[in-house]
Amino acid sequence: MSAFETRIQVRFGHVDPAGIAYFPRLFDYIHDVFEELWEEHIGQRYYHLLLDQRLGFPLVKSDVNFSKPLRFGDRPIVRVTTEHVGRSSLRLRYRFLLDGELCLDAHMTTACIHLDTMKSVPIETAFRERFEALRED
Repeated sequence: MSAFETRIQVRFGHVDPAGIAYFPRLFDYIHDVFEELWEEHIGQRYYHLLLDQRLGFPLVKSDVNFSKPLRFGDRPIVRVTTEHVGRSSLRLRYRFLLDGELCLDAHMTTACIHLDTMKSVPIETAFRERFEALRED
């Protein structure tokens, strides 16, 4: 299995009074990694996809399991794989690993839409091929 990997950092402003990353912030991390995946692996800045091509990938379903909290100063690796590429949908898996231990396992489904009509459109072949390269076995 091939995977896209990056590292994030839990910053002081990301934690709640309990000293752990507040769960909505974890969704922000996932989206930040999604944008980085577009730029580093797909070869297209998500910013240009939205503004120039008028394509977006809004979240339509999420399934997230939180198994270990992330704390200020943690620098987990985030490993992204593709679970499914449909005609106009994409399901990616995000695993947050800290010192080899799974902290978060997220399955996120997005729909490819044209922003002017808000209707689904097929995922471009070039994008589809790059996502397929991250396919889970």
